[in-house]
Amino acid sequence: MSTAGEAIHPDRMRDALTAAHLYYMQDLTMDAIARELHTSRSSVSRLLSQARASGLVDIQIHSPLDAPSHLEKEILDRYRVAAHVVPVPNHTNDADRLERVALSVARILGQYFDSNMTLGIAWGSTMSAISRHVIPKPTHNSQIVQLNGAGNMRTTGIAYASEILRRFGDAFGAYVQQFPVPAFFDDPSTKQALWRERTVTRLLEMQGRMDVALFGLGSPFSNVPSHVYAGGYLSEEDYASLSASGVVGDVATVFFRADGSADGIPLNDRSSGPDFAVLRRTPRRICVVSGSSKLESLRGALAADLITDLYVDEGMARALVSAP
Repeated sequence: MSTAGEAIHPDRMRDALTAAHLYYMQDLTMDAIARELHTSRSSVSRLLSQARASGLVDIQIHSPLDAPSHLEKEILDRYRVAAHVVPVPNHTNDADRLERVALSVARILGQYFDSNMTLGIAWGSTMSAISRHVIPKPTHNSQIVQLNGAGNMRTTGIAYASEILRRFGDAFGAYVQQFPVPAFFDDPSTKQALWRERTVTRLLEMQGRMDVALFGLGSPFSNVPSHVYAGGYLSEEDYASLSASGVVGDVATVFFRADGSADGIPLNDRSSGPDFAVLRRTPRRICVVSGSSKLESLRGALAADLITDLYVDEGMARALVSAP
């Protein structure tokens, strides 16, 4: 067994890092890890011991010399975003894939958020999954602000969105600012009038001063339906309009095309989500996405320059760098 300071072969080091990630960040048992790595339980135990002894694991998981993996480096070189690839086996279904990526993000989110900061949260399936696992980190004078309304014809959406925000707020001891408006207005002029109200203006100003924005990507093509597409927010006419506009996804119910453009999409005039110019002014914009069915949505969000930090499963990362 290797001891601290003793060199480990690069292949062995990669295996040790993967085993540590699965064990400490995704809560897999050693038996489950052995199955995924096609090895024995005793070999997994030795890999974990090597990970601890060589400094790969020290409360958090560190890659050797903090060097990115080849996938992370290729994404950085091509898209200029800091990528964090979560190892997930190819046979994993999209629901489990999402859960494992969300768990990994939840474990390290405290690195990005601290006292005297404002964190913007977009509700949805991905944010709900992350919120269930956030590690508590006490802060002071911090705020969580909701990025878009959640009401529709069936429900106010308050219970759904507020539960997600409450979990983040409880974890960080942060003040939670909800946004009790519809996800989509029936008439753009109604939105414009409400956006002039001082109570709404105050919240929009908070969004404009965000230090961190955390969001998933909605996609009409995802195998795990995005909440905006599965929760009764869109009519048949809306879907037809999105299709005619060439929409490939959305961030906080603001839609975009494959080239990243969002102008001229009628539904955006009625959306309560933040204008992309607001997101681009946010210093750190963390996107969490999993499942190759969201590949086109991810490529569109990257083209729109909406992302500074990307958390993605390994299969999606490979598909992203393989795409022309």
